[in-house]
Parts: sequence; structure tokens; C-alpha cells
Amino acid sequence: MNPAPRDTAKLHHRKVSKRKLIERLVFVPVGALLIAIGLEIFLVPNNIIDGGITGISIMLSYLTSLPLGLFLILLNIPFFVLGYKQIGKTFALTSVYGILLLSIFTSFLIPVDVLTKDPLLATVFGGIFLGVGVGIVIRNGGSTDGTEILAVLFNKSTPFSVGEVVMVINIFILSGAGFIFGWDHAMYSLLAYFIAFKVIDITIEGFNQSKSVWIISDQYEEIGDALNDRLGRGITYLNGEGAYSGDDKRVIFTVISRLEEAKLKSIVEDLDPSAFLAVGNIHDVKGGRFKKRDIH
Repeated sequence: MNPAPRDTAKLHHRKVSKRKLIERLVFVPVGALLIAIGLEIFLVPNNIIDGGITGISIMLSYLTSLPLGLFLILLNIPFFVLGYKQIGKTFALTSVYGILLLSIFTSFLIPVDVLTKDPLLATVFGGIFLGVGVGIVIRNGGSTDGTEILAVLFNKSTPFSVGEVVMVINIFILSGAGFIFGWDHAMYSLLAYFIAFKVIDITIEGFNQSKSVWIISDQYEEIGDALNDRLGRGITYLNGEGAYSGDDKRVIFTVISRLEEAKLKSIVEDLDPSAFLAVGNIHDVKGGRFKKRDIH
């Protein structure tokens, strides 16, 4: 379920600071524990699976009566070993660390009795715990599922993108739950996967998501000054040229919080109703004058 890792040689040589190393040593176990809770306390006892290698591991554990943690190790780690050149040494080591911890935690969290027999409650809470746990691991530079590594390897020899390969793999995995656990459980598994996917985004990006903004207007100075004064955001003017008209254009670029989007649109609308405005989501912002804060 995790986003595909970046393919860059620089990751092989970049040293991790002591602070980052300590954060990973502390938070990756927290994420792995939350994933294990979501799996062993909620999803697995109710025959609900996740996507990716984790889903395959759950089904194999059910069919063979062997521990889930055993399959998590056997199926995941080989992909990170084979694909570490594509994802970077640090990412691979952090991921293996997370997978080993997840395997250990799932072995100790097998419940004596099912916490809830309501499949909908199990789906919702299992998806939430799973999503938060995976999000924490991703934020700290790791992964707990080798599906994306498999997709990267397939991508090298096929015309399909990594995202398309992951989607096809998960369709087969979640369909497999229908044949093994029944189609009701397969549909609950799909719902759990969707909940976890959305919670991962929230965990990684936070509720106060940042947004990038591009504005093209003849009144760029007035708009720029207004955004600076009323939102307190730094403004950058970029030089542009219209492809059709050939006219020189000034493009305003800035970064705002999600809560400031409505106010920014109102400012632009008041000053130039015909202005071109594009707003996009961004995952992280560092440096410059940007600092997330609530609007006043």
C-alpha cells in the first residue's frame, strides 16, 4: 500500500543524521506495533485482509495455520534485498527493520478472544490502526510491504507504470479473499484497504495539508501584495510566456495551508475575477518563510 520509493543513486551515499536515526529507531517500532494491532486484533480474527504482500501473508497463514509473522518475513524481505538498488540502502534497511518488528509484534498480539465479532467495526478500526501505522513507518523513511518493490521490478520490463502494476496485484489479492473467506469478507477487505489508504495520506500529510498555488494575472502586483499582507505568506514572481499569444506573463507562486485556500480564492476573485488560478496538494514544505499556522 505504500508509495513507490524514489529511484535515485544519491540515496546510497547520503548519511542519515543522528537525530533522524534516533527518530527511526523510535517511531518505526511504534508504526509496526499499530500495524500489528490492526491486523491481529481486528482484521485477521474476522477473516479480513489487507492488500499487498500483507494480504497474501494473511491468506497463507489461514490456509497453513502457520504464524502470520513468518510469512511477512519470508515474502517481504527478499523483495527489499533484490530491489535495494532501486530504492536505496537506507530505505531498504529501515524497511527490513520495520518488517522484522512487525513480524515479532504479530506473534505476541494473537488475541485469546476476538475483541469484536462485528465485521464492520473490525474493518473500520483495523483500517485506521493499519493506516496510522503504515503512515508512521513511511514518514520515517521505510515500508512494511514489498508490493511496490515487485512493481518497480516489473516496471523495468513491462510498459505498465508502478501504480498500474500495484493496482493489478491488489485486485488479484483482494479477489483471492473472496474464494478463501467468502465474498462478504472480500468486500470488507476492500473497504479496510480503502480506509487504510486514506488514513495513510492523513498520517503522512497531516490534517493541515499544505497547498501550492499558481496565479496568472495582469494585476499580479496587487494580488501579490494582498496575499502577503492578508495571509502573511511569502510570494515569488516567476517569468512566463504565453505559448499561443507570445506575451510576457508574471506568475505568482506561493504555498498556503489548507485552511487558507478559501481566503486566498476570495482575495484573487476580488482583485481579478478573470485571473488564472491553480491549486495543488503538496506533501512537505521546508525552508523559506513558510510556516504552517491557522488563519486569523
